[in-house]
Amino acid sequence: MVPSAKSFFAEVRTVYAETAVALGLSGPVETTFVLPVSAYKGGGVEYEVALDFREGGVNCSVSFEVDSVTTLKLDIEPLAIAAGVVEKRGGLSYSARNLKQLRKSLLGQTGYVQRVHPLLTDAATIEDLMRRAGAREWHGRRSIPEQ
Repeated sequence: MVPSAKSFFAEVRTVYAETAVALGLSGPVETTFVLPVSAYKGGGVEYEVALDFREGGVNCSVSFEVDSVTTLKLDIEPLAIAAGVVEKRGGLSYSARNLKQLRKSLLGQTGYVQRVHPLLTDAATIEDLMRRAGAREWHGRRSIPEQ
């Protein structure tokens, strides 16, 4: 059975705690507008971890505000591949049908965040990297506030 939003948030906080401190990320900001989402932000980059009840999956996406109205967003795995910290697709688990699968998926995705984030600290190159990775472009301000 897919974990509840309460269990999801607790697991994300546990798994991301050390990573957030090590990378200087603020958060989590937890919302349940459509799906449970836990967001962390730092260095102009936002990481959103979302639980999809219907699919029984969890996913980490990365967002970067290009300017006051344009945001680039994509999943962590294609970004890691484009950044050269991962060789090929398929190295991550997305399953969250139970707590054990959720933990495994969160740990793998957090590992990718740890590898990618240091490469996202240079505002001069982040936009190019995200576009090469196939980021979607969103218009309208939608980021979480700094804490």
